[in-house]
Amino acid sequence: MDDRRKKLSFRAWRRGFRELDLLMGSFADKHLEGMTETEVDEFERLLDVADWEIYAWLTQTAEIPEDQKGPVLQQLCEFKFSAQAG
Repeated sequence: MDDRRKKLSFRAWRRGFRELDLLMGSFADKHLEGMTETEVDEFERLLDVADWEIYAWLTQTAEIPEDQKGPVLQQLCEFKFSAQAG
């Protein structure tokens, strides 16, 4: 994984509250390496969104603004986190 993707993965795992860390970090672990540069750009923009705002989108308690919609956010909304026993 290149340096940019590593930094984005780090940011995804350290959002601010555990529920969002688990959602975005797990998503990054599963999808980030295979993303195109355009998709990486979109994911990076999503990491700049306030925690409470993106969490509301992901939990469907707030509507996603048109200017934020994109294929990566759609994948993230459809992503199902499941804890794996170690």
